[in-house]
Amino acid sequence: MAHDSISAAIRAAKAAGRPALVAYITAGFPTRAGFREQLAAVASAVDVVEIGVPFSDPMADGTTIQRSSRVALEQGVSLRWILEELASFRQEASGAPLLLMSYLNPLLAFGVEKLPQAAAEAGVAGLIVPDLPYEECADMRAALAARQLALVQFVTPVTPVQRMAKLCAGAEGFVYAVTMTGTTGKNVAVPQEVLDYFDRVRQVSPVPVCAGFGIRSREQVERLAPHVDGVIVGSALVEAIERGEDPAAFLRTLRL
Repeated sequence: MAHDSISAAIRAAKAAGRPALVAYITAGFPTRAGFREQLAAVASAVDVVEIGVPFSDPMADGTTIQRSSRVALEQGVSLRWILEELASFRQEASGAPLLLMSYLNPLLAFGVEKLPQAAAEAGVAGLIVPDLPYEECADMRAALAARQLALVQFVTPVTPVQRMAKLCAGAEGFVYAVTMTGTTGKNVAVPQEVLDYFDRVRQVSPVPVCAGFGIRSREQVERLAPHVDGVIVGSALVEAIERGEDPAAFLRTLRL
């Protein structure tokens, strides 16, 4: 099943003695023309790729990803274009499972009824929808489940214990465990209470747990490694791409 490929990739990395590396890129940033080449480079260096659908009001994202979204939107990048590009990319074979990270509006505009088939045909294994609350996700979950696509759930350091258990029980692919409250992109010092929180999430989650928001260095990855199954790198990678660096080379610096 498609959503099982996400969990399997993360568990395989953990079984090899290292946390899985999940990388976020904004589709079509910095250029539409370079998207497939960039995706291939990133996919070669990580275990799972998270592809951001640019949106005009990315409320959970910091300034870096907001900026990349704006540049992509100005070039006409849309969900339809992304799926068409991914369908072509699939023929070139990528290795790492692909996730779409999209706010709800682009998905509704595309059409929830036709999204699962289009995503599956494009080789997408699951979706992350940060502004879709668990209590309102039943229709989306059912639509995605029909094509065996995962819907990733979020937890945060302030999620109550009972709600955390509910979110983890309903998660597919992995649980996205946010390192802090607020937006992406800030550097996180990873205090002990955050590590304790990750341990609590793993105790109740039937799927792998990946830490995200503010992960920028190998030192952070080393500190997180005993407490999570994977780490998610977003803003730091987008900034490296913005500087014109080789994304695969940057990602390899985070590998344990």
